[in-house]
Order: sequence, then C-alpha cells, then structure tokens
Amino acid sequence: MIFDFFSLAFTNLKQRQLRSWLTMIGIFIGIAAVIALISIGQGLKVAINEQFSIIGADKIIVHPKSAGFGPLGALSPGQITKDDLKLIERVNGVAVVSGRLLKPVRIEFNNKVITNFAVSWPEKNSAMELIREFNNYQADKGRMLNKNDKGKVMLGQNFNTDKFFGEEVRPGNKILVNNKEFRVVGILKTIGDPERDGSVLINENEMRQLLGVPEEYSMLIAKVSQNSNVDKISEDIARTLRRDRHLEKGKEDVEVETPQQLLNSFNTIFNVVQAVLIGIAAISLLVGGIGIMNTMYTSVLERTREIGILKAIGATKKNILTLFIIESSLIGLFGGAIGVFIGIALSKIVEIAASHAFGSPLIRAEITLSLVFFSLLFSFVIGTLSGVMPAKKAAELQPVEALRYE
Repeated sequence: MIFDFFSLAFTNLKQRQLRSWLTMIGIFIGIAAVIALISIGQGLKVAINEQFSIIGADKIIVHPKSAGFGPLGALSPGQITKDDLKLIERVNGVAVVSGRLLKPVRIEFNNKVITNFAVSWPEKNSAMELIREFNNYQADKGRMLNKNDKGKVMLGQNFNTDKFFGEEVRPGNKILVNNKEFRVVGILKTIGDPERDGSVLINENEMRQLLGVPEEYSMLIAKVSQNSNVDKISEDIARTLRRDRHLEKGKEDVEVETPQQLLNSFNTIFNVVQAVLIGIAAISLLVGGIGIMNTMYTSVLERTREIGILKAIGATKKNILTLFIIESSLIGLFGGAIGVFIGIALSKIVEIAASHAFGSPLIRAEITLSLVFFSLLFSFVIGTLSGVMPAKKAAELQPVEALRYE
C-alpha cells in the first residue's frame, strides 16, 4: 500500500515538474547556505584548533591590551619592555622567556615597495628554540637565521610567490628594509597565517637599531617547566606584572593568556557569528516551507475532482492525508538533496579559491556525514510539516461536493 502512495506521489510531482522545481528553490537555497556555512565554519574551527595544538599547552603569551587589528602587540598603546621579560624569568615555574618585536616596515625588491610586518628573531639559543616551536617555523628554502647573522633576513612563504613583487624572492637575493640592504638566507614553510607568511624575520639587535626601539617588546612568550600548572603560573605572572606596575586587578594594561584561553575566546566569538549566519540561512528555509504549503494548497484546489474520485472508489481520509503529506515530504527531501549537493560544491569552491588567493590552509570545508544527514532530515521535516494543513484540507473534502467541482 505504501509503495502505491509513493508511486502516485511521484507521478503527481512529475506532472507538475515546473511548479515542483520552483517550490524546491527556497528549500535547496536554504540547505545549500547551511551546508556551506557550517562546513566552512567547522573547517576553520578544526584548522584553528590544529594551530593551537602546534603551539602547545605549556606556553603563556603576554601582550599589551590590543588597540586595533593585527598581530598581538603590534598596534597596542601600552608597552612591554626588557624589564618585564626579566621579571617573568624570575617567576617560579617559568623555564624560558622570549620577547618579540612586531613592527610595520617598508620592504623593497625588484623596484616595487610593500609595507609588511618585520618580526624580531631572538639571539639566545633557548629563546630561539622557543620561538621556532611556538610559530612552527621550518625552512623551506635556504636556512634559518642564526645569532651571528648580520645584514641578513628570513622571509615568510608568501615572498616565495609573485604575490608581492611580481616575481619570487629567493635565498641569496637582496631586499631593502626601511632603505637598509639585507640578504635573504632562507624562506619559511607555509604556516597558514597570512600575516606570518608575509613577515620578515630580522635578528633582534639589528631590528632594534633599524627601528630605534632599544627597550620595547611587542609581546613575550613564556614556556613553563615540565609538569607545571600553566594556569597557576599564568596567574603568578599577571600578579607580578600588576605589582611592578602598581595596578589593581582588572585595570591591567597587559594581558596574560594561555593558548587555551585564546582558543576559548575564539570559539565563543566564532560560535556566535556562525549562529547568526545560520539564522539568516534558516530564513530561506522558512520561505521554502511557506512555498511548499502554498503549492500544496494550490494542488488541493486543482485536484478537487481527483480527490472526489479517490474517495468515491474507497479512499479514506487517512489515505488522502498520507498521499498529500508524502508529496510535500518528497518536495522537501528532493530540495534538501539538491541543496546538500550545491552546498558541498560551494564550500569546496570557496576552499580552493581561498587556497589560491591566500595560500592559507585555514579556510577549508569540513563536511561530515552527520551534517549531510541532519540537513536532509531537516528538509524532510520542513516539507512534511508544510504539507500537513493542505493535506488535512484535502482529506476533509466531501466526495459528493468534490465530484461536482469543475
């Protein structure tokens, strides 16, 4: 019996192909938007989590409270100095501390000029190893900087393309940084962060002389001793800095954060943004549901005589109700299936386009079977619920009155 209902429902939908396709538009646009947004969002979330796992759970980041966009500490009004680094070194449980300078500089090569960030490279071996580990720095071409390098720099992976200067910069080439000549000793492997992939690494003392900043740091990175409590040491560092600056708790001009705290902040903001975007996409699903309801009501009016004949030959209210609900459910399910396909295609197109445009692995689509399943289920439920009221109207038609309908 149920097979007959599905067969008849398929036949009715095929006879009204144009209307069925138009009805499904709202559903598959909504589902496509949901699939694309969630898959790209989840891909970004996974990629960010991977980046933080590389940093490690034993690190603590100290930076001035941010006053704008950009790398931590790069555009902040407060100051961290060498004295702060020495204070943190004395905190119990801190194994090693390294300071970093991040400053915008003028970079010239091949008669073309860009402005990007220069980043200091520490000259102590322990600090150098910490920064290499923290940023996942690895040489792709040439070699890493060492403490004896003078007049030499290392470049991010974006310089290995024609993105900045119309041609690749290679180890051995010379570039001008703030009008001073430097020789390139190496190119870093892709990190995935456009800012870091576009940065210039210069030994710290040389960078201080170049920019005239003898004491300042943009941020400090601390690594705790093995088996130490990161959260406790983070609180100890914050307390030490407050005491030294004579500041009350809550009025600090610097932030002391662990990678997990940064990740939690990111996830909180990200979840809110994603919920808003999904809410916008859900409006399209609501419109699609109204479209199905409208189509089914129209179908009831057009098929009044057909309903009368079905009832005259023995079809019950339940049979008519089932038939119309199956039709609306199929519209929702087919619309959802098309939406899933379009959504997957859109998310993959965005992933490929972002990869080519930015060279970053952070923007990628994370498509799961559960996402596909729940999208199909949701579209099926929307279709079913949208067809309930028209189906009840069809089921309640009196056979005699329906047969009189012209």
